[in-house]
Amino acid sequence: MKNRLQEFLLNVGDYVVLLGETLKICFFDPFRGKGPKPRHTVTQMVSIGVESLGIVCLVVFFVGLVIAMQTAYEMVKMGSEMYVGRVVGLTMLRELGPLIATIVLGGRSGAAIAAELGTMKVNEEVEALRIMGINPVRFLVAPRVLAFTVMTPLLAVIADYVGILGGLFLAIANLHLSAHQYIDLMMQGLVVKDFVSGIAKSVVFGLLVGSIACHFGYRTEGGADAVGRATTMTVVVSIVMIILADAAMTAILVYIL
Repeated sequence: MKNRLQEFLLNVGDYVVLLGETLKICFFDPFRGKGPKPRHTVTQMVSIGVESLGIVCLVVFFVGLVIAMQTAYEMVKMGSEMYVGRVVGLTMLRELGPLIATIVLGGRSGAAIAAELGTMKVNEEVEALRIMGINPVRFLVAPRVLAFTVMTPLLAVIADYVGILGGLFLAIANLHLSAHQYIDLMMQGLVVKDFVSGIAKSVVFGLLVGSIACHFGYRTEGGADAVGRATTMTVVVSIVMIILADAAMTAILVYIL
């Protein structure tokens, strides 16, 4: 029990140190000409965000459809099925758009980053960078964390619209509502703070998942089995932290916005 507690505290300490150094490199060092290379960051943005777009859209489309289906089942009993769009819109913008997009990114891109960095660490490529005088955090970690932080909100916005589109499909096919009715009633129930809260959450989620993936990959030691453990831990810890951060931010944003 004591060893596990020590390992946990060491993990947290290493993560905080790595996150602090990464944030410094991403947001302060560029003013001194020592930030992450733009070319590396753009490459990671394509790998993390653009290549994940298809799976994110597929998942959130059916999530929106299911939300509309479950909501309609109850609303039909009360004769208020025309408000299905409002429920779907609020749910996607405030919660499920950012949440689902980040979880999918964590499962796909987060795991890939952990495996990639873990393999480099096991093969002593990270140590080779140090020997050549290259800061591994600046060269490997910062571009990935920055790319995750930038691309997650963009994908969350797309996820919002695709999820709403899934609800629209159900409303037209099953409830016989027109697209105009669905969108008009949905827009009546939405305000700017719904969109802003979702974006704020997705920025924090992206920073968390990107830094967690890099942390577990960067501290991998051993062989191929260690890389597998790092990948698994990345996905598990990312999902747990996303949910905890979502709960905390929801409570905070209720009072701020």
